[in-house]
Amino acid sequence: MDDAEHDVLAYMTFPREHRTKLHSTNPIERLHAEIKRRTRVVGIFPNEDAITRLVGTILLEHNDEGAVSRRYLTLEAIAPVSDTLTVKLPAVAA
Repeated sequence: MDDAEHDVLAYMTFPREHRTKLHSTNPIERLHAEIKRRTRVVGIFPNEDAITRLVGTILLEHNDEGAVSRRYLTLEAIAPVSDTLTVKLPAVAA
């Protein structure tokens, strides 16, 4: 445990207002709950590819929402701790 102390406490080097968001697993838990909810609605999948398509679609939706609207950490908030001089969104999502 002593060897891992630096890694476990790495989030403490960020500004105080970021710390609660960095060590929280709420976004991941919310995403897992959404995947579970949608797979329960379908019930029985005909094959493994169908599961992959559904979960992939959910992950793409989650990524698009994060890139455009709701942000857990905004780019402006991250800019002071970023190594790059300018932080901005790409014109077109990749």
